[in-house]
Amino acid sequence: MPRIIIDMDEVLADNYPAFHRAAAAQLGRPLAPEEYRGKKLYELPGLEKVRDILYEKGHFRNLPVIEGAVEVVKELYDNYEVFIVTTATEFRYSFLDKYEWLEEHFPFIHYDRIVFCGDKSIVRGDFMIDDKVKNLAGFNGTGLLFTASHNLADQTYHRVNNWQEVRDYFAQERRSRMARIA
Repeated sequence: MPRIIIDMDEVLADNYPAFHRAAAAQLGRPLAPEEYRGKKLYELPGLEKVRDILYEKGHFRNLPVIEGAVEVVKELYDNYEVFIVTTATEFRYSFLDKYEWLEEHFPFIHYDRIVFCGDKSIVRGDFMIDDKVKNLAGFNGTGLLFTASHNLADQTYHRVNNWQEVRDYFAQERRSRMARIA
């Protein structure tokens, strides 16, 4: 079976509600997505400290699931060799937080299909779904860029804007693969 590597942050789990709350507390007003279009919210002048929430215990444990992710990943898991690969070495509490989050929201993913790392260039597979161009650039297979505010200008990789588009992409990929086999 073809192997699909799936990122966690900004692909399965949505960091932005927490970033928005932290930015609003710092600014004293809500921040509109247009204000950080093309970059990460904490890259805005004066909002650099918003990134500090990534170091807090429980941050990664309490993130909402991106709409459609559970259903589509389950479908993929049944038809592909799916691995969740997430960077977790920079943020002290992220290991346990991320593991428990996956256990709660994606209980069908076996623990031996979860990879915590610092540098994703060591990972090999047929497809990678990630929001960071840097991770896709070091990948040996086909990269799918999951849309996020910071990657809107990139046109290097096939873009998927949501999990329905991921579902559609792999439905087409599966039909093409079956036609080649037949």
